[in-house]
Parts: sequence; C-alpha cells; structure tokens
Amino acid sequence: MGKEQLTEQFFLEKLAAAKVHFERALDCKHTEFDDLYPYMIEHPQFFWYKRYVAWSELLTLVNLCEELSFSWKEEFTAHQVEYVDQRVLSAQVLDFWYEKNDTKEHDHSVNQSG
Repeated sequence: MGKEQLTEQFFLEKLAAAKVHFERALDCKHTEFDDLYPYMIEHPQFFWYKRYVAWSELLTLVNLCEELSFSWKEEFTAHQVEYVDQRVLSAQVLDFWYEKNDTKEHDHSVNQSG
C-alpha cells in the first residue's frame, strides 16, 4: 500500500514545491539552498547558481512526470510551459517567468518608482 501512494498526486506535489523553490530563487528570497551554502551569499554568482539549482530541480521533476505520463502542465501558465519545454534557463525565463513582468503596466510602475 505504501508504494501505491507514489502516484501522480505525489509527483505533482513535489513539482509544485519545486516550482515554489524556483520562484523563490527568482525573487531572491530565502530557500533551503541558502542554509546549505551560507558562505556563498558573499559571492556575486551566488544568486545565479541558486536559480540554476532550482531550475534543474524543476526540470528533473518535469522529466519524471513526463516519463511516468503524469499531467504536469496544469501547474504552469502557457508561457511557463514553453520555457520548461525549451529547458534552457535563459534571460527571458528570468525576466518574464511571471506574466505581469511582460506588461506595459509593470514597466510603467517600475519607471515611476525608480
């Protein structure tokens, strides 16, 4: 019975957690990674590496869901699915992961506050 609980729901919960982890890394918020490597915060490349690790975790879980034929795409917006399908952590992913970042309204609010 314990092995039967490793189902689609289990993997989707892990995927949702990985998505939150990646988004926290994108937003430069505290993640488990900070606790593992506290000395790295002083290095300029730390946030890039932290995002890369979170992205790799997300892709690994997506890959497992795909191999097991679990529906994972419902957890993401359409453009996030495109980014995940491309598998490359590009500047576009970092800048436009959240849809609101791609609107003129957001640009306008940034200009007013800066």
